[in-house]
Amino acid sequence: MIIAIDGTAGSGKTTTSKEVAKRLGFLHLDSGGLYRAFALAARRHGWASPAGVVPAERIPQLAAQNVSGEVQAGDVAILLDGRRLGDELRSPAVSACASKVSVFPEIRARVDEILRRIAAEFEGGIVCEGRDMGTVVFPQAELKVFMQAGPEVRAERRILQRGEEVTREGVRAEVQRLHTRDSADSGRKISPLRQAEGAIVIDTTELSFDEQVGRILEAAARRLDTA
Repeated sequence: MIIAIDGTAGSGKTTTSKEVAKRLGFLHLDSGGLYRAFALAARRHGWASPAGVVPAERIPQLAAQNVSGEVQAGDVAILLDGRRLGDELRSPAVSACASKVSVFPEIRARVDEILRRIAAEFEGGIVCEGRDMGTVVFPQAELKVFMQAGPEVRAERRILQRGEEVTREGVRAEVQRLHTRDSADSGRKISPLRQAEGAIVIDTTELSFDEQVGRILEAAARRLDTA
């Protein structure tokens, strides 16, 4: 069984999908980690500007970088040149660059290829999360979920993820950043962010973490019962 979870930034899809995978004993696939790996490669080669922009002429070289994913001890290790990556993928600079390189079709094709290969080789259930899992990468997924939340809630979650203090000014600034990100994700020509056909929509604005996880588990159980 494949569970494809898509949604906006700050909707809770990453932490929720990890917990769903853990409780079901499924493998968790994170497309964002792979985009970050390509962003890290761009920065290490000096191809990214301070703002994280990579020139279009460098994209073919970037797409050819040795980025891969391997299942290790029930988890997916993201590798760059054969070395497993960790906390370096979560730096603000890498995050900013990842959102820039993810718009290029060459990079998206590489990420999709890696995800599909892992899924094809893994003998078991999978929970994958991102922004085009149910629409592009795994349109055959048995369960498709689209997660969303109110802008202020999403902003607060993003601020807390960075370990920063939540202030009124900070929330306003983060809401603006999220609005810009949403517009870019929804308006891009390649794999735009949108709700997959047949997906269940979960608004997490007023849901607890356990409630978010529970709703997906209930939907998964119904799919398994009718399979």
